Amino acid sequence: MRLTRPMLAPAAALAAVLALTGCGADGNGEAAVPKTATGSLEHLAAEAECAPDMQTDADTIRQALCGKGDEKYVLATFSTDRGQREWINTAKDYGGYYLVGRKWVAVGHEDVVADLRGRLGGTLEEGTRHGGGGRSAGHGEHAGHSG
Repeated sequence: MRLTRPMLAPAAALAAVLALTGCGADGNGEAAVPKTATGSLEHLAAEAECAPDMQTDADTIRQALCGKGDEKYVLATFSTDRGQREWINTAKDYGGYYLVGRKWVAVGHEDVVADLRGRLGGTLEEGTRHGGGGRSAGHGEHAGHSG
């Protein structure tokens, strides 16, 4: 019984999708997304041209506010991939937009996060949208989430 060939097709398709995502300019003429940044919160903040206002400085998560006014966003780093994914999964219940890298995340308005992607790379994720009300759920409410 051969299991390798059927398993290779989905893996190859996934690899092709991942290779195409974020590489080169898209059909709208947007600039290529840079390789996803890595490093400490301070290093990422420097790459994002942010003077971080530290909110949480713990062993498992470091979190800071960056920007001003409508340009404000949260930048967080995590000690583990699992801790990061658990934090994102919980925070996404509040809505918002997430730029995700390896052991880091930036959370803010859609346009702010999209702009950051041009400096930090990463993958865009969107939180759960909740119906009702005149304002979108989650903007700023999850900024104080600590795990």
